[in-house]
Amino acid sequence: MKVGHYRDWKSYQNGEVIETDVVVIGSGCGGATLAYELAKKGLKVALVEQGGNYHTGTFDNNELNMAGKVSAERNFHTTSDGSVSLVYGNNLGGASVHYWADSYRTPDDRLLLWNRKYGIEHHLPEDLAPYWKELEEDLHVHDAQEPYFNRMNQLFRSSTRSLGWEGHSVPQARKNCQKSGHCMQGCMFGAKQSQLVTHIPRAVALGTEVYTDLRADKLILAGSSVSGLEATVINRGSLRPEPKKVIFKAKSVCLAAGGFGSSTFLLRNGFGNRFPVLGKFLAINPSPMVHALYEEKIVQWRNIPAAYGVEAFRLAEFRNGEYLQGGYMLMPNQLQPATLAALVPGFGKDHFHFMSQMEKIGGTIGWIDDVESELGSIEVDSSGKRKIHYPFGNLTKQIFNDLTYKQILINFEAGAKEVFLPGMKVHRFLKPPKKEEIDRLQWRPGEFPMAAPHPAGGCRMGQSAANSVVDSHHRVHGFKNLFVSDSSVFPTGVSVDPSFTIMAFSKIAAKNVAAVVG
Repeated sequence: MKVGHYRDWKSYQNGEVIETDVVVIGSGCGGATLAYELAKKGLKVALVEQGGNYHTGTFDNNELNMAGKVSAERNFHTTSDGSVSLVYGNNLGGASVHYWADSYRTPDDRLLLWNRKYGIEHHLPEDLAPYWKELEEDLHVHDAQEPYFNRMNQLFRSSTRSLGWEGHSVPQARKNCQKSGHCMQGCMFGAKQSQLVTHIPRAVALGTEVYTDLRADKLILAGSSVSGLEATVINRGSLRPEPKKVIFKAKSVCLAAGGFGSSTFLLRNGFGNRFPVLGKFLAINPSPMVHALYEEKIVQWRNIPAAYGVEAFRLAEFRNGEYLQGGYMLMPNQLQPATLAALVPGFGKDHFHFMSQMEKIGGTIGWIDDVESELGSIEVDSSGKRKIHYPFGNLTKQIFNDLTYKQILINFEAGAKEVFLPGMKVHRFLKPPKKEEIDRLQWRPGEFPMAAPHPAGGCRMGQSAANSVVDSHHRVHGFKNLFVSDSSVFPTGVSVDPSFTIMAFSKIAAKNVAAVVG
């Protein structure tokens, strides 16, 4: 069997034409898994990635250096009002290179919701069941063990248990972890089982050709089919496009550019006229955090990020239609020093007060399960510029308040002498506040910085072009051989880390793509 190759921006010729069976756009959990599955079926695959190919030997655990390599826009991209930092990959392996390696099976309640409310077929718990064990073996997934609990994880576990909140060790995709604590900068040891060290090299061993530094620009259409893709070469040194085009001729094109990228690509290709919901119903899993100052050293940036998590509040609870609590996951936080410095509140003496005790700063983070009726959207203007909108509706704000309050309680229960919120203003607590104090805080845009690491939606899966973009076979409505295989097809957020769901869905998509290509 012929082994594939890795190519980069220096190797392309202007006007070069490449013939293949399938073009896969994007190399994260969706694209890499899809490429691997198609390669296993004997198909010739071209895996196209806009970012660079940075193998683990180029990683140096430097926050600023690695942000330039594995984080799109160096993590400076935000929603249109500046409220939320949009975290996604721009590199071979996508966001899996900087993710925390949390590997949750999709909750059955979410798959059933998508089936019963949104009409998704072939993605029920029994349909995905065969893939979980396969993925867990492929990625060495196991529950986090005691040696990998840093001090913040230990404190988080003990405090949530004393509060009576159900939790568990988080399933982790790791092998021979060295406890460096630089997971968000990519693992220089290759221990974190990202797509960079798992599905991509396995696909290449089966003949997949990898094309990095290529920006997918334009679908080549032929009636109700696509016949290929036009791409622009990106100069890796300057990150600017070169005056070079590469053409792919293919029997099928599969879009796997991620929750922010896939709908953006289709909008730039004029598909908004075909699909009224394209770019709509965007979930981003907002992740507010709380910091705390302890008497003892925490050094939160060592060992694995989240060894223990609380699922007790994953689903929101209501009484007589009124919100009670929940709608989020809870975990210990892990921030490296430079990122922590940016999120510690205040200026001058206020900021110095915290940073002079940096090793004693710990904290928590929550992942909000996006409210179905308050989802965001992606807009592309006439010049191709993208804007991402995410309104914090009334229910989302109530969830935000409850999540923040519970994080404060966790840290005080864990022994913190002082708890404070991120942002420009200083919001400090020397004892647990009353819930009403948190409810009175004004959640204005940009005041309490948070990230959005888990985008979903924009190319919602469903039964018709009137209310969705792709069908239950991952095929774009009205097209014979155009598919989408990433988190953008989810009708709502997953309510847990979506990486495993993306990979399982991509295995289903691969069967449908192979059936079309033949």
